[in-house]
Parts: sequence; structure tokens; C-alpha cells
Amino acid sequence: MPKIKDLRGNLSVIESCSDIPFEIKRTYLIYDVPGGQIRGGHAYRNQLEFIVSLSGSFDVHLDDGVNKEVFSMNRSYYGLLVSNMIWRSMQNFSTNALCLVLSSTFFDKNDYMKDYESFLEEVKAL
Repeated sequence: MPKIKDLRGNLSVIESCSDIPFEIKRTYLIYDVPGGQIRGGHAYRNQLEFIVSLSGSFDVHLDDGVNKEVFSMNRSYYGLLVSNMIWRSMQNFSTNALCLVLSSTFFDKNDYMKDYESFLEEVKAL
């Protein structure tokens, strides 16, 4: 994200369809995550997400069915774009971590893929 430096404090901007490749339909926060807990553990068929650590740190684990990567989120001016059909989980939340998620879709429980083996089957069918 752009980081606009100023002696009074820095500013970063996220604009729909400009800084991220979708119109923001929903935003949500993840916070007060107890030590050792994992968030996520699913994939979306259609939804795209942009994940930002507003405060503290956490790791985002991504899996496309073949490759696995871990991204450490610990700067408020870095965001992670997560495509659809990517298994994701978030772990290692620091004390007082605050995660902002911008979503390309409104909530739809039918878009969630919560079984990893079924996710792998759908990925292979693409």
C-alpha cells in the first residue's frame, strides 16, 4: 500500500479497484485471538480478500493444493491479496494483534470450503 510519510504521522490508503483489484463489499476484523488459536482453515470458491495487520503480528498460511507459503504480517502498510481457491489459515497472533480483512463479496456460507480433502478435489478438477 502507498505509505505517505509525514512528521505528524504516516498515512496509507486502500482504494477499491485501484490499490486492490476488486470492489470492497465487506470488511471484518479479527482480534482478541487467544494464544495458540488458529483462524481461517478454509478456502473460498469466489471471494478474494486483502489482509492487513493493523496492529501486532500474525502469520498467514496459504496453500493452493500444490504450493504452500507463509507470510508474516507485521506492518500496517503491507497487505496480502489472497485469491479464491486458496486454502488459508492465520496463526501465531501476537498480544493485541488486530487483523483487517477486506472482501470482494458479501457473506455467503455456500462459498466456504471447510473440508481440506474436498478442497483438493475441487482444485484438481480446475
